[in-house]
Amino acid sequence: MLNTKHLDLLAQIYDSEEKVVTEIINLEAILNLPKGTEHFVSDLHGEYQAFQHVLRNGSGKVKEKIEDIYKKVLTEKEIKEFATLVYYPEEKIQLLKNNFDNDRELHQWYTVIIERMIKLISYASSKYTRSKLRKALPNQFVYIIEELLYKTDEFTNFKEPYYSKIVQQIISLGQADKLIIGLAYTTQRLVVDHLHVVGDIYDRGPEPDKIMEALINYHSVDIQWGNHDVLWIGAFAGSKVCLANIIRICARYNNLDIIEDVYGINLRPLLNLAEKYYGDIPAFRPKIQSDLKISEEEQLQITKIHQAIAMIQFKLESPIIKRRPNFNMSERLLLEKIDFDKNEIKIHGKTYPLENTCFATVNPEQPDQLLEEEEQVMDKLLFSVQHSEKLARHMNFLMKKGSLYLKYNGNLLIHGCIPLDEEGNMEKMVIENKTYAGRELLDVFEHYLRYSFAHPEETDDLATDMVWYLWTGEYSSLFGKREMTTFERYFIKDKATHKEKKNPYYYLRENDEVCRNILTEFDLNPDQGHIINGHTPVKEIEGENPIKANGKIIVIDGGFSKAYHSTTGIAGYTLLYNSYGMQLVAHKHFNSKEDVLQNGTDVLSVKRLVDKELERKKVLETNVGEELLQEISILNSLMEYRYMK
Repeated sequence: MLNTKHLDLLAQIYDSEEKVVTEIINLEAILNLPKGTEHFVSDLHGEYQAFQHVLRNGSGKVKEKIEDIYKKVLTEKEIKEFATLVYYPEEKIQLLKNNFDNDRELHQWYTVIIERMIKLISYASSKYTRSKLRKALPNQFVYIIEELLYKTDEFTNFKEPYYSKIVQQIISLGQADKLIIGLAYTTQRLVVDHLHVVGDIYDRGPEPDKIMEALINYHSVDIQWGNHDVLWIGAFAGSKVCLANIIRICARYNNLDIIEDVYGINLRPLLNLAEKYYGDIPAFRPKIQSDLKISEEEQLQITKIHQAIAMIQFKLESPIIKRRPNFNMSERLLLEKIDFDKNEIKIHGKTYPLENTCFATVNPEQPDQLLEEEEQVMDKLLFSVQHSEKLARHMNFLMKKGSLYLKYNGNLLIHGCIPLDEEGNMEKMVIENKTYAGRELLDVFEHYLRYSFAHPEETDDLATDMVWYLWTGEYSSLFGKREMTTFERYFIKDKATHKEKKNPYYYLRENDEVCRNILTEFDLNPDQGHIINGHTPVKEIEGENPIKANGKIIVIDGGFSKAYHSTTGIAGYTLLYNSYGMQLVAHKHFNSKEDVLQNGTDVLSVKRLVDKELERKKVLETNVGEELLQEISILNSLMEYRYMK
C-alpha cells in the first residue's frame, strides 16, 4: 500500500478524477488484448549479418503476415519482393527504382507500395492499442500514416480523393522513400513485441559489437548472460584471467580486430612480448574462414599472440585455484604437473607426452609466476579495457538488461543449465561456509557478478574470482562440465583428454519429471511452463531433437556461429511465442544480404509447433499483465484517497 506522500506525488500526474478513471479503463482494456509475440534467439556469437536478418524478418513472422493478406492477390515472386522490401527498405528501394523507365511508372509503383504497406501496418497492429501503434510510427509521418490507416474504414469511402491526394503529395514532394522506409521498420517492430537473447552474444564471430548496437536500439529486449558474455563482463570488471581468455579466443578465431579496432584496446605491448618469446606453432594458428584472406606475416603475428596470451591465462588461473579450495579445481593446476625435462604431463594418474609446447616464459620452479613483462602487459591491457568508452557502454547495457536466468510469462529462460547430480537432485556448492543449490545457487552467482562489476577496483576478491568460475567451474550454470580442457587441446595429442564431461543435466533434461522439478524450483507452473535453453548446439544432422521432455524444454542453440554449421547441419534455431502458442523455427545458412536483395532468398526452414494454447492467451496472463494490475491497484488507491472522500 502506498503512503499518502506517494499518493500526493501521483496526484500531480493524475490531477483529476477523470484522468484516473480514463487510465484505469485503458489499462483494464489492455489486459484483455492478445499477448504480443515474443521472439527468442540464442548463441549469436558475433554473427551480426545472420542475426540482423532474423531480427528484420521476425523469424518468418513478417512474411507470414504478408502472405495472410496477399497470398491470393500477389504471385510468390511478388510476395518475396515485397517481403524483402520490408526487411531492407533502403537497399531494396534503390534496386527497384532502377527498373522504371520514367517518373510515371515510378509514381504508380510508389502508390501501390504505400497502399500495401498501410494495409500491412493495419493488420500487424490489430492487437495493439492506437497509443502503442502511434509510438511505433516514424515521428515525421505520424499524422499522415494515421490518416491513411483510417482509409480501411468502410464508412470513409467518400473520402477517397482526400486519401489519394495525401499519397500523391507525399510522392511529388519527394518523401515517398522516407515514408516506405519508416513503414517497413514500423512493421518489423509491430510483428515482434519483445526479444529475448538467451546468451552468448560474444566470441567466435566477427561483429558482436554490431549486435550490441542493434540490441541497444531495439524497442524491447532482455538478455540472459551466456558463458562468453560473462567473460567480457569479467574482463571489464577487472578480472585479468577473464581478459586473457577473451583475447585468446579472439586470436584463435582471427577476431583480434574486435579488441583493437572496435574497442580501441592497444595490443602492441602484447605483440612485442609475443615476438620476443614465441614462434610458429601449428596448434596456435588462427582458424581462418575460407572467404577471408590473410597474409603469412599477419597469420604468424596472431599465432605468436595466441601463444603469449594462452600462457598468461594458464599462469593466472593457478593463484585463483589455490586461494579458492571450494572451487574444487586443484586438478587444473596443470603447469605444476609438467615434467619439463621429459616434456610430459601427468593428468588423472596417467602420463602423456606434450607437443606444440611454448614454455619459454615458464619458470619450472614456479610455473605460475608471471614475468615482469607479462605483468606489465596485463596491466596495460586491463587499463585499456576499462577505459574503452564503447566497451563500457556495451557492458553497462549487458548488466542493465541481463541476468543469469529469467522467469517470463511462465517460462524459465536460461543459457546453460541447472547443475544436477546423477539422480536429478540440485547440485550443491559451498560458498563462504554456506551451502547453495538450484535457484539459490544461481542467485548467489548473480550477486557476486553484479558486485564485481560495481567494484572493479577489487580484483582479487571472491566476487571477481567467482566471475571466472562462472566461465569454467564444475557447478557453474553457464559452463556445466566437469572441467575445461583448453590446455589439453593445445598440448596433448590423445583426444581422450580433450573430452569435457557434461553435467548430468544435459541428459536428464530429456526426462519430463526432471524438467517439471526444475520449473517447480523456480516457482513456475510445471504443467504450463517451459525451460528455454541455449549453450549446446543441437546436432540436427544426427537426428537430435531440440524439443525435449514432451515439450517441457526447448533448446534453441542450433548454431548461428559458422564454426558449428558442419556439426549441426543448420544455422540456428529461434523460437516464437504468440497468443496462439509456440513455434520453433530452424534456419538455413545465411549467405548474404545481397543474396536476399537480389533473389528474395530467405533462411527459414521448418516450423515446428511446440505448444498450442487451448484459449488465446491475453495480456492479463503475462508479466506485463502483472505490472498493469499493480498500476490499476495503485490508481484505485489514488481514487479512494483523493477523489472519493
